[in-house]
Amino acid sequence: MARPEQVLVLEPQHELKFRGPFTDVVTATLKLTNPTDRNVCFKVKTTAPRRYCVRPNSGVIDPGNSVNVSVMLQPFDYDPNEKSKHKFMVQSMLAPYGMTDMEGVWKEAKPEELMDSKLRCAFEMPLENDKTHESETNQTEYSSPSSVKSELSTLPKSASASLDDGEVKKIMEECKRLQMEVHRLREENKQIREDDGLRKRKVTSMGSPHSSSSSAMATSAMRDEGLSTRILALCVLFFVIGVIIGKLAL
Repeated sequence: MARPEQVLVLEPQHELKFRGPFTDVVTATLKLTNPTDRNVCFKVKTTAPRRYCVRPNSGVIDPGNSVNVSVMLQPFDYDPNEKSKHKFMVQSMLAPYGMTDMEGVWKEAKPEELMDSKLRCAFEMPLENDKTHESETNQTEYSSPSSVKSELSTLPKSASASLDDGEVKKIMEECKRLQMEVHRLREENKQIREDDGLRKRKVTSMGSPHSSSSSAMATSAMRDEGLSTRILALCVLFFVIGVIIGKLAL
């Protein structure tokens, strides 16, 4: 009696492709879909069990659901002249109602209840162009500091000049802003002096000349000291910026 047709949908259907290099584990994915309204048990078998690791290699797929099976090929010495004879078989069966022991179900299954699909394995090595591209990509991503330095030294002078010009432009804008700040502080200092003069004259005409004059002078001195400190800090900043511009010009 012929076995029933496979109810699971396999992706891919006929061939598992493993793309080298094979110096490390290479993984291919097999998708199993259950389009029926019954639970389906499955097992994945291979003719070379020592060469592959399959996760999961068995299980139950609910109605309308899918399972991704990872087939991991272990590292080996690849020979392009040797064709792969490895094969995989996906075995399935409709799960009995009220199933509790899946292993027992497989042992008691009748041959006419089992369905299977077979897939062959194909090994592919990257093309030479792909290898060259990957090598160039790796060199770009993992360049050593010395190589980066040499690349920067070979940049056109116009490129480095444009970078310096950009930095100088930012510094000049900062200088203009600082000049405006100094001008504002000078105006503020001038206004404070005028206000102190008016206040001093009013106090002199209204109260004790000696005590009022002393307090006004003390207040004026404190404000002048604060403003002088800020102007001194700005002057120092101007000096530092001038040094930076001089170095960039060199």
